[in-house]
Amino acid sequence: MSEREPIHEPALPFFDEEAAQIHDAADRFEHSSAQELLEWALDRFHPRLAISAAGGVDGMALVDMAWRINPDVRVFTLDTGRLPPETYALFEEVRERYGIDVEFEFPERTAVETLVNAEGPNLMYRSVDLRIACCEIRKVAPLKRKLATLDAWIAGLRREQWVSRRNIAKVELDRDHGGIVKVNPLADWALDAVWDYVRKHEVPYHELFDQGFTSIGCAPCTRAVLPGQPERAGRWWWEQDTDKECGLHCSVQLAGTKSDRERAEASARAADVEASGLAVEEA
Repeated sequence: MSEREPIHEPALPFFDEEAAQIHDAADRFEHSSAQELLEWALDRFHPRLAISAAGGVDGMALVDMAWRINPDVRVFTLDTGRLPPETYALFEEVRERYGIDVEFEFPERTAVETLVNAEGPNLMYRSVDLRIACCEIRKVAPLKRKLATLDAWIAGLRREQWVSRRNIAKVELDRDHGGIVKVNPLADWALDAVWDYVRKHEVPYHELFDQGFTSIGCAPCTRAVLPGQPERAGRWWWEQDTDKECGLHCSVQLAGTKSDRERAEASARAADVEASGLAVEEA
């Protein structure tokens, strides 16, 4: 039996006293460096800890930092089946530069087949609900399956990225994934600081960043942005009132916004009310 096989056993959730320890850790590391937090996380949770990397510059900075602390750090990515070719090229660079065998997680084949056969390959453009369904099958479900084998994971979230990420802590209890620990070492970093680190340490980065992209996702759902636009403006650009999230880290919708179904139901109720009012006036 190989030494790595035990990591595939289901992770045990943290209990209340351990949750309190995580909150204490969040307070303790709030003003610490990303490297100090990574050192703590790797010491406490490795090998049942992994970095989630999707090709973003934040994730690559974390891979480099963590590798310098522990060359055996684990990295995983979600291969949705719709990634741009430049993303695969980047992970080949990771293998060559760091000697890290990136762990690819894939969606369940029959679920993808059922969805695409019923709604078409580019269903995401037709409605928010269909886009969310695509994200759920291709990204959210594989992430849940992966995190069920871990005790902690590291993400490249930053508070300035988008409104939904403004209040993230550096150490969190991930109740959506069995109560494991989620570590956000770059939570208080600005984008310029991330790029400064990448350039200083010659960290490999995604080719699309040189073509005007500021966020990396699936090819059909990501495009370049104009100077001055928010980082995630190129994600699902056709959606005007959602939170630019796929459900991996945060709720998809802004507080107070509605899904397509909810909007349709609200419109139907409004039409009924209007029709009732006209009927009363005519009477």
